Amino acid sequence: MVPAGEGAMKIFIDSADVKEIRDAAAMGLVDGVTTNPSLVAKTGRPFADVIRDIVEIVNGPISAEVLSTDYEGMMGEARSLAKVHPNIVVKLPLIPEGLKATRTCSQEGIKTNVTLCFSATQGLLAAKAGATYISPFIGRIDDAAGDGMEVVEQLVAIYRGYGFETQVLAASIRNPTHVVRAALMGADVATIPYGVLLQLAKHPLTDVGLAKFLEDAKKIPR
Repeated sequence: MVPAGEGAMKIFIDSADVKEIRDAAAMGLVDGVTTNPSLVAKTGRPFADVIRDIVEIVNGPISAEVLSTDYEGMMGEARSLAKVHPNIVVKLPLIPEGLKATRTCSQEGIKTNVTLCFSATQGLLAAKAGATYISPFIGRIDDAAGDGMEVVEQLVAIYRGYGFETQVLAASIRNPTHVVRAALMGADVATIPYGVLLQLAKHPLTDVGLAKFLEDAKKIPR
């Protein structure tokens, strides 16, 4: 199914590693960035420093996650994050308190990425609450014997069918096949780890062909 939609699928990099983000951006691959506490922890750097560096590299949506699990705490963090830079998108967990915060953020003009989505029903609630993005976790759904791509397909169909403005952001992508299927299904965004981004450009026939060209080039008279 290829739902009607405007524009190409955007590519975000799922990383908090500044070097990875800079390298991917240099290839023209990065429309935005998603981060999470696990990715930031891997850098060994303060969260504020990481975000400050990322917004200098990428001129696009930068998802930064709240750590609170109660409404008041989430809103305090959301308002603070939104002040860091106009491109910041606040990541909120798909729990009842997170949906309340999503609704308030929508009313206050704060962009949101509702994360940890594992079903179409959850995604429907997030859209009703006014989420800017919904992040179905494809790989993790597959890990639990579900079909992550089916959830993406369902969300795209529901949102397009009812005119929701929430964008489907395919997350927890594990391989190039996930990327291709997300694009075919009409996902608005795919957020991709750096390693998978590199895999997208890789093909054994490209390597063989390049090696052949270089070898033949040595035979050209100087």
